[in-house]
Amino acid sequence: MKGEEGPGVRGRGPGIGDRLLAWYRQGHRDLPWRRTADPYRIWVSEIMLQQTRAQAVIPYYQRFLARFPTLESLAAAAEEEVLALWSGLGYYSRARNLRRAAQQLAAASVFPQDYGAIRALPGIGDYTAAAIASIAFHRPHAVLDGNVLRVIARVENDPSDVAASSTRERFRAVAQQWLDPENPGLFNQALMELGATVCLPRNPLCLVCPLAEGCRARQEGVASQLPVKLRKAVPVKLDGTLLIVRRGRSVLLRQREATARRMAGFWDLPSPQDLPAARTGEHFGEIRHSITHHHYTLTVMAACVAARSVPGPEFRWCRKEDFAKVPLSTTARKALKLAGIL
Repeated sequence: MKGEEGPGVRGRGPGIGDRLLAWYRQGHRDLPWRRTADPYRIWVSEIMLQQTRAQAVIPYYQRFLARFPTLESLAAAAEEEVLALWSGLGYYSRARNLRRAAQQLAAASVFPQDYGAIRALPGIGDYTAAAIASIAFHRPHAVLDGNVLRVIARVENDPSDVAASSTRERFRAVAQQWLDPENPGLFNQALMELGATVCLPRNPLCLVCPLAEGCRARQEGVASQLPVKLRKAVPVKLDGTLLIVRRGRSVLLRQREATARRMAGFWDLPSPQDLPAARTGEHFGEIRHSITHHHYTLTVMAACVAARSVPGPEFRWCRKEDFAKVPLSTTARKALKLAGIL
């Protein structure tokens, strides 16, 4: 029921839902996806926001919707064009799944409003389905992302491992208990906003937190120690070399195989293994790039090749003004910037 006291605020006046909504209505970040009730635009934003900071998403979101303003326009687009607009945002399976789901929805001529039907779409998990269902259609489903996990762990003073599925399910039940069923979308956005702007991973701003009075971790002085995540992948350090081969105003690119584990179909700079006959020249420096727990250090060098030594159709000469038209890998972008080309 609205106004009931959730865990962590027993006997302390208004419940969590009331406190959060009052705080959120007083002011929050003005993000473009919060200005729309269109489920398509909310969906696009939620997919982009997976594993990505809001400020980094904004320009991609605006460019993407300028090109694909409707679900139908996205469904009709070529995959390469979708990937080109996504280039630099990372986690590219998100873009492929977004296009696949758009094609399914365009064929059905309806955007599903039910949590289960939304959850069944390609690329949509529990969190994204709950976010879309609650924000776009006012369905009473609580979200659980990293920000929400952190808030719950601190309010409940729960030191359980948040990487464990059992902890996540228990925290999901807590979030559902806190949820304001009359304003589920607003409540979910408020809870995520609290985690993103106040209940920070380091140095939480407890003095301005609307839940501070009932926060058990704050009462015990352990807020900065939560949440607990025990499982950490061992970092893997990898080295390599990227070659910048120029012909007039064009640069040689190589397309990754369709079966590649990461960034399949994207265009990258070739390596010495791709062009064994290449002669290297100027050393531009090094770039660093991380994907999950893999940390790459890549040396960037100029090179030249005889025209006949370029192996096959997976290579393409591309002008600077055409880089925006192809899905260019992040490592290629970093290397081209280092060399002063991009």
